[in-house]
Amino acid sequence: MVRNLRCIAIDDEPMALLIIEQFCRRKGGIELTTFSEPKIGLEEIRRSEPDLVFLDIQMNSINGLEIADTLPEKSCFIFTTAYAQYAIEGFNLDAVDFLHKPFSYERFVVAVEKALRRIESKRNLSSECLMVKQEYNNVNIPLSDILYIEAMGNYVKIFRKSGGHVLTRTNLKNITDILPVRDFLRIHRSYVISKSSVVSFSRSKVEIDGYSGELPIGSQYVVTVMDNLGK
Repeated sequence: MVRNLRCIAIDDEPMALLIIEQFCRRKGGIELTTFSEPKIGLEEIRRSEPDLVFLDIQMNSINGLEIADTLPEKSCFIFTTAYAQYAIEGFNLDAVDFLHKPFSYERFVVAVEKALRRIESKRNLSSECLMVKQEYNNVNIPLSDILYIEAMGNYVKIFRKSGGHVLTRTNLKNITDILPVRDFLRIHRSYVISKSSVVSFSRSKVEIDGYSGELPIGSQYVVTVMDNLGK
């Protein structure tokens, strides 16, 4: 399992932070930094990209849901709140778990163990697969099965050579950073393609096997595309 878990807790109630500190110390193997001012905590999260964030929802200066929606892709999070009505919205933001205050040490451990399993699976993920979350399920996609990827607002749609697609909540940059550059190429602000699927290309468009249309090449990507696919 992951050791020395780097965590940040954000809550505008000092007593709530004290409880999380005590629970983390009792469990062991957790490096915790706490913040009672949410905006300062968010700045530190963006700077240090911790493994796990404990996040209250109803705070004076900012809503925890807003913070969760802007967390780094590498950081997973657990909501700690007295407001159970936010549970569904929290899970829609890909929360690992939802701790309803006041929560016990045993319930805290269950949530942390779930986070550890998610972090471990990301670290040990084979370079030949991409694991993404679709709704409430984790989907493991072989890289060889990816045809192309399309950005759709706060989501990306991953089209598979075997048919169908997977819709996951992230952005195209995060996906691009994970994929091996030897196999995949960003051709547009909205598209990443599998190099092995390219049938033909020009300076303005790419035709890929298994797709009936053509994908556009963005003007800022022309040089990169031509260098990668050949002039």
